[in-house]
Amino acid sequence: MLVAEEMDARWTQMRVEDPPDDPVYRNVTVLLDALPFSPEQHGALVDGAHWATDKVAGILGISMTGGSTSVRDAFVPMRLAGAVARALLLRAASRKAAIAVDELTVSEGEVRRRDGDSVARFGELVDFVGDLEPVPAPGLKNPADFRLLGKPLPRIDVLDKVQGAATFGIDVRQPGQLYAAIRNAPTFGGAAIAFDVKGALPKGIEKIVIVPGGIAAIGTSWWRANKFLDEGIAIKWQSGPAPTLDSKALWAEYQGLLETGSVALRRTLGIEAKPMQSQALDAVYRAPYLAHAAMEPANCTARADGQRIEIWMPNQAPTLVRKAAAQMAGVSTSDVTVHTTFLGGGFGRRFETDLVRQAVVCALAVPGRPVQVLWSREEDIRHDYYRPMALARWRAEFDMSGPAPRLTAVTKRQVGQSSSDAFTTRAFGLPASDQPEGNAVENPPYDFPFYRLEAVVTQGPVPVGFWRSVGHSHSTFFDESFIDEVAHALKKDPLAFRRELLAGKPRHLKVLETVAREAKWGTPLPAGSGRGIALRASFGSIVAQVAEVAVVGQSLRVERVTCAVDCGLVVNPQIVRMQMESGIIFGLSAALHGEITLSDGAVEQANFPDYEVVRLADSPVMAVHIVDSGAAEPGGVGEPGMPPIAPAVANAIFAATGKRLRNLPLRLA
Repeated sequence: MLVAEEMDARWTQMRVEDPPDDPVYRNVTVLLDALPFSPEQHGALVDGAHWATDKVAGILGISMTGGSTSVRDAFVPMRLAGAVARALLLRAASRKAAIAVDELTVSEGEVRRRDGDSVARFGELVDFVGDLEPVPAPGLKNPADFRLLGKPLPRIDVLDKVQGAATFGIDVRQPGQLYAAIRNAPTFGGAAIAFDVKGALPKGIEKIVIVPGGIAAIGTSWWRANKFLDEGIAIKWQSGPAPTLDSKALWAEYQGLLETGSVALRRTLGIEAKPMQSQALDAVYRAPYLAHAAMEPANCTARADGQRIEIWMPNQAPTLVRKAAAQMAGVSTSDVTVHTTFLGGGFGRRFETDLVRQAVVCALAVPGRPVQVLWSREEDIRHDYYRPMALARWRAEFDMSGPAPRLTAVTKRQVGQSSSDAFTTRAFGLPASDQPEGNAVENPPYDFPFYRLEAVVTQGPVPVGFWRSVGHSHSTFFDESFIDEVAHALKKDPLAFRRELLAGKPRHLKVLETVAREAKWGTPLPAGSGRGIALRASFGSIVAQVAEVAVVGQSLRVERVTCAVDCGLVVNPQIVRMQMESGIIFGLSAALHGEITLSDGAVEQANFPDYEVVRLADSPVMAVHIVDSGAAEPGGVGEPGMPPIAPAVANAIFAATGKRLRNLPLRLA
């Protein structure tokens, strides 16, 4: 859309191709507070890396997508590419038709005379472009002149996806392709050290290979290979560093750190005052580890042909895929080609390169033949890079000397692993920084009289990584649940209390007022039902949600979710609404069901029967309202729709029952 807008192309002319991993494409915005390394450290991380800063962001020199950065990153470069292409086509048409450039224009994918007569279609001008001298880049359109941006245009890839023509990673088929099933070590950090085949290799099984973290059976079909691992082989495992780890002990450790752990980050805002008569409210919240559980299981196809490595993979960072494949094969990154396929859900999981390493080892074992490594759902759930578990204690202090209690200070202390720290250590070999994830401890938007944050970072054997909305996913639950608790303690309506604390933030207020109005906040509901509200600014956007919940006995049902979003300049409102709905469903799955637990050093959950997600029949009615802030640039939309839903539901449960749920997932019994 960005390119078509500036080219004045027709939407039906547009096609999209995956580019190679080349430095010219490496221009991805990453919020500075999410990076645990300095600009000076960054320069040596990847080939062609560079660093620049402006008022909000750094430029990380790798090809990747994440953090709701795609449209924000592309907004200027892709428009500029379209504008340059348009100018080149005009000059080419001038040369071809011997007409002055200022007598020509571009309209609906054609170069025309200003009087309206067609001169040439775009394709007819390609041969006249190549040797034109460079000229200064043209200016970009004024938003008032946009023809496509802001319109609900259909996605280009929908037809292929509906018809089954789109190639996801799991669909890759190459001549002579083999398939590998995997068994990963039962405990974190474990490895396969030996194996014993029960008799001769059966028909269809080509090789048994020890791979990083586990063992692979390579065969002519994945089903045969997977069945062989179940029945035809005995594997000797080496345990990881924590073979007795269990969730109960881990929560106890976090509780101790909450009291006495060393503070990695401390922030204060405002002036602390000690009233003569004070009263305190304390609340402790917790959020468990979560798996990504993307619909397309983890997979990677690799071929090793001499010094060349070729990879087909659904991934979020082709640069890192190349780097990992090159390291595993002992070749240069220039000898690695990466084909990025469609991906059936990423959510941060497909930043990781664990499957790349396994696939390259398999490919090296059968030179010249592609090998598709595919994890079963059980392997996917039990060997993820999880959303970190976290524990937080909020404390509010009230001045009780007046006619009514008055809030004077709030303090938050939070314990958890840092997924960004863990990721950069894995991806770039940097030492752990022991710094908290920036967006896990981001300051709430509210104007408290005094605010103190203390963050404790812990290391552990459970691998953690980026998960949709990253630290906002649990911090918003902690923060917005506590705001409701404080409102209740002050005997104030949760909406009215938020209004007071947002008095100096008109964009936040407009989003809050919109969602409250559209959700009919304050109107009566049936007995046993309640409304809850929550708000979060994240990834350049502001989202507020109101959840309407019905409670019957020990069961609850989320009936309706109203969402308001200010994502700045809207590129495609249809996609904005889709992403908000997607975030709500993803967040509801986590809020109502999501929990990874540990026993004897291993994950207890294995598949959807014990790692449940929201099904169609349980999905709420959703209404999304886009709030126009007049902003000149877009914010993110892939991640910001998720964080408010868990606290909105928890606050609705309290409104319906008077019961305050402080632990995720939300369970009445």
